[in-house]
Amino acid sequence: MSSPARKSQASLNPILKLPLLRQIWQRIESQPLPEPEDSIPLRVLIQGLVTVGIVAIDVAAADSTDAQGLSLWAVPVSVVGAVWSHYHRRKRNIPVKFCIAIGMLVALAIFFMRIWVERNDTRIALATLLIHLQVFHSFDTPRRKDLGYSAVIGLILIGVAATLSQTLAFAPVLLLFLGLAVPVLILNYRSQIGLVTPTLNRVRADLAPKRMGWVLLAVLGLGLGIFLLLPRFPGYQIRTFPVSAPISLQEEFKQSQIINSGYVQPGRSPEAGEEKGNNGSGGLAPTEGAGTVNPQSYYGFNSKINQNLRGMMQPQVVMRIRSQAPGFWRVLAFDRYSGQGWEISRNQDADIQQVERPSWTFRFNLPWSVTLNRTREVVQSYTVVADLPNLIPALYEVKELYFPTNQVAIDRESGLRSPVPLSEGLTYTVISAVPYRDRTRLQSAPGNYPGELENYMQLPAAVARQIRQETEAILARSPKPLTASYEKTLFLTQYLKQNYRIQPDLPFLADGEDLAEAFLFKYEGGYPDHFATTLTVMLRSIGIPARLVVGFSPGKFNPLTGYYVVRNTDAHAMTEVYFHKFGWFSFDPIPGHPLVPPSIEESSVFGVLQQFWNWIAGWLPSPLTGWLNGVFEWFMRIAGWAIGWMMGLFTQGWLGLLLGAGLLTGLGFLGWLLWQGWQQWRYQRWLKRLPPMEAIYQQMLRWLDHQGFRKPIAQTPLEYAHACHSRYSLDRAKAIEEITEAYVCWRYGGETPNLPYLKQCLRQMQRKLGRP
Repeated sequence: MSSPARKSQASLNPILKLPLLRQIWQRIESQPLPEPEDSIPLRVLIQGLVTVGIVAIDVAAADSTDAQGLSLWAVPVSVVGAVWSHYHRRKRNIPVKFCIAIGMLVALAIFFMRIWVERNDTRIALATLLIHLQVFHSFDTPRRKDLGYSAVIGLILIGVAATLSQTLAFAPVLLLFLGLAVPVLILNYRSQIGLVTPTLNRVRADLAPKRMGWVLLAVLGLGLGIFLLLPRFPGYQIRTFPVSAPISLQEEFKQSQIINSGYVQPGRSPEAGEEKGNNGSGGLAPTEGAGTVNPQSYYGFNSKINQNLRGMMQPQVVMRIRSQAPGFWRVLAFDRYSGQGWEISRNQDADIQQVERPSWTFRFNLPWSVTLNRTREVVQSYTVVADLPNLIPALYEVKELYFPTNQVAIDRESGLRSPVPLSEGLTYTVISAVPYRDRTRLQSAPGNYPGELENYMQLPAAVARQIRQETEAILARSPKPLTASYEKTLFLTQYLKQNYRIQPDLPFLADGEDLAEAFLFKYEGGYPDHFATTLTVMLRSIGIPARLVVGFSPGKFNPLTGYYVVRNTDAHAMTEVYFHKFGWFSFDPIPGHPLVPPSIEESSVFGVLQQFWNWIAGWLPSPLTGWLNGVFEWFMRIAGWAIGWMMGLFTQGWLGLLLGAGLLTGLGFLGWLLWQGWQQWRYQRWLKRLPPMEAIYQQMLRWLDHQGFRKPIAQTPLEYAHACHSRYSLDRAKAIEEITEAYVCWRYGGETPNLPYLKQCLRQMQRKLGRP
């Protein structure tokens, strides 16, 4: 027995007096020691992979307090474990293994407790478990296989971090991981094939910066190409429904209360300095009269909004959204026009429906209206970056909400309200039934409206007549008579865009002055939201139900992260118009905005590629961009149609499945034929560039390789030819030897070969052996 083993047994001598334990110990001692991995560069690089994976979780989940600080303790402890394991790699370390097993069981127990609390988004809990396991595992990595387990954990951590990441801050970490992974694969392969532990000079030669640079560029280019071309099918996107940890309420939920820090709240004293927003110093806006907007909070998120405010907001990111389709992130709608603003007339607790969720799920099933229009399910996940009011942005119309409180509320205008303000770091998910905007069907909507829509016809009597006359005069300028409500709405929206301007220096409205009248007849324009107010008032004046809606435009899409980055300055108002039996649809009269907000019609199977192309096109000349846009749109149309037709074929029963399978098999066979032809063409081009003698010799090697007798790299040409004598008949072996000797004499002796004779030998050999 070796000295370490005797010492270990001596330390455990009292325990080993039990026969069963002594038998188990002897069996463990009789097992052969594992073959240790001695490559220090491989160990260092794999530890680097693990460290990058742990740091990536912290970087990607910076908004989650549960994930912050993991790398502060896990990285140094795992480094200590890796160093200890290297120095003890030739020992059994049985007591340490038992301690590691106990620690891993404790980590597993903690994991199961966490997933119950975070059951709607277990990614952080999974990452924490993997980090705990890696810290324990780092103390027991004697073999190359054990190091491989650490590398796999690092890969899984970087994958989990990729799903958590919402910004490009994750990109440098990913590139660093890639830069470490490539040399790890090289050193691991050297170890697998049994090469001796490389010296420092050998490592420098294998991992030369120039060589590694080209490899990394090739891998990065291939990865980005696949990322851009990968189709994005709605059914395969966000389905995990991430939600923040549950929020316990400290006070009773008052459904009618909207908490917006940009307005003076009821019951709070203006004398305390809260009314200083009037002169721009306090940042709180009054709900009536002249005043200044809050530079951070959008004035429209309140039960009563004042459009006699002036000033600009300072840009600030407020949300990051991952959605299957872009759209208007709707927040509130208003039904009563006050002349200088809007309010929600039905805003008492009795008017607002409170919804509770079961204790075992985060899902709220919300009431949504029945429509004859076709809808599509769209999933959105929202992460709040800056504090927002207790209003829940979502695509219209919401049917399921995954939210961390026990209660939410929905008002009569389909606005969602939370018991608490949306604080930084909050995450929730929405499933909406978004209607398609079918112009033909909306044109056919009947013009007789139910009586419950009277609220959306309301106008002050003093302005209704003059606004109606101006609206009818504008509609009379249309080249063709307009009868359908949808066509009238489109014409008025486009007319306001083209004939009225945004006025950044608009003076305050006087007491009693109507905003819509001042917009049309006095200033010929106004602030951006004044366009939506004027359009809503004009539609009401001619008997079309309309309301003002506020929310956020889609924001700026980041094709690398897949998130829409939304700022507070993306908040604005639009007009929602009701079409009988089809529901509410939005129109945007603000100059520079699309006529209708982006919706499900804008989503594309190759949406990321489209976004990337839009970024590239911004750097190209306009004529070239126009031509390339046409080509790109044609390709996207054909590719989208082909993929949609193929997916539809598989949904048509057994016959569709058989036809689809047969078509895919045929396409696969055609692709294989094209690939073989491409390979043969490349091979022939390569032969033509070689010297004639080299070409003959390479053809001989290729044919023998196809017959199953490949030339080993370590063999010289003559050794390979001699080996053929034991495998082939005399005449075949002679032909091989003659070609080989001629090649060696030409290559190393400078002799001129008899090319016609050698070509004849090659043809004869190929004929006798048979073509593969």
